[in-house]
Amino acid sequence: MRKALRWLLSLVLLVGTLGTAGAATAADGNAGSAAPDIKDQILAIPGMSLIEEKPYPGYRYFVLNYTQPVDHKRPSKGTFKQRLTLLHKDTSRPTVFFTSGYGVSTNPSRSEPTRIIDGNQVSLEYRFFTPSRPEPADWSKLDYEQAAADQHRIFGALKKIYPQKWLATGGSKGGMTATYYERFHPRDMDGVVAYVAPNDVVNNEDSAYDRFFEQVGTEECRAKLNAVQREALVRREPLEKMYETWAKAEGATFTTVGTLDKAYEAVVLDFVWAFWQYSLEADCADIPPATASDEEIYNIIDAISGFSFYTDQGLAGYTPYYYQAGTELGAPTVKLPHLGNLSRYGYQPPRNFVPRDIPMKFRPWDMRSVDNWVRQNANRMMFVYGENDPWGAERFRPGRGTKDTYVFTAPGANHGANVAGLEPADNAKATARILDWAGVAPAAVQQDAAKAKPLAAYDAKLDKRDLERMPTLRQ
Repeated sequence: MRKALRWLLSLVLLVGTLGTAGAATAADGNAGSAAPDIKDQILAIPGMSLIEEKPYPGYRYFVLNYTQPVDHKRPSKGTFKQRLTLLHKDTSRPTVFFTSGYGVSTNPSRSEPTRIIDGNQVSLEYRFFTPSRPEPADWSKLDYEQAAADQHRIFGALKKIYPQKWLATGGSKGGMTATYYERFHPRDMDGVVAYVAPNDVVNNEDSAYDRFFEQVGTEECRAKLNAVQREALVRREPLEKMYETWAKAEGATFTTVGTLDKAYEAVVLDFVWAFWQYSLEADCADIPPATASDEEIYNIIDAISGFSFYTDQGLAGYTPYYYQAGTELGAPTVKLPHLGNLSRYGYQPPRNFVPRDIPMKFRPWDMRSVDNWVRQNANRMMFVYGENDPWGAERFRPGRGTKDTYVFTAPGANHGANVAGLEPADNAKATARILDWAGVAPAAVQQDAAKAKPLAAYDAKLDKRDLERMPTLRQ
């Protein structure tokens, strides 16, 4: 079982110029035209600069920087460079704006909507994730409205070059990001596809998660996971010695979380949630019994939760995430009656995972504002969840007044749920709506949604799904 490092679905921007067979051939997508090379067009945008170009068959792929205001409400207060990537296919094709909500990969890849519509893809690194961090960092400027403004400016700059329809997408925190962007700039995108997007409206009301863990999977699997989690706390002393030995060998420290003991318990408390987030029910067969050796218990906790994560070194890359979790996004808490009085700290708050010199204050109205907007105003939005993904317990629920908006659930799926994993009828319907929103639905699909399928052939490298783990928000 692969080691859980806590990431989120990580997909990349794409810019391609050399079309696949049958596509237009010029660098700007207009065969026979004398238009400037697509790279020249992109770099002519004020504030845009090239980091590198990487070749990829059928596309051109650029890693770029774009100069953004630190504070969009006060642009004169300084700027920073925000990293993005572009997978360019053709300016005559629609474009997908992808966000992970974290850093951006600099290797070419394609989100599911990009493959479905056979389009271009722009991928954006979220502000304050390095290297897209202002120096010095004013953390009060890290919020979902400022991030939405980042996207709005980049869309405005690129829309002149890519004039066809645009869709926003992302998974987990990226799905949240795509939703927040639509809430603040509803006229930019022609559709939104948000995957496994949590929606923690009331931070202190998390009973939905308790109900989820009482029902997910089989009773046998739940009991097996709970028993191992409990055993890891029963055997805290010998297992912490193993953890300490590892930490000394790796040079790992625990200044941010406070102590090795607090980090150890945080990893153990992550175990059950992390299993359902990124494993399948069939993987319960790999979980050892509670009577297993100390080494076996330690290793399975490490494989699912990752003992490296709550070290200073593991947390450093996620400071922006935990800052937002503790100021606006919220953080689920789960009751764990099977642990009795073995837990010393419970689910620790996001504050515990952010350096103390960074001030934090929670704003309970932020998520309510987005939730109310989605319930009343969503238009051409799609939310895709996994049946066995804990994050789906609190999800977006569009109201009756919304238009052309859908919520789909992939049976048996985890945090990697996608359109391809939906039941056949839902798969066809979702694919047809994505094609229609992008303005590329074939006539046959317009007449019969059951005929909908991705326009681009599967590419083993571009379409490989690396489920980079988002931190479990169960602090």
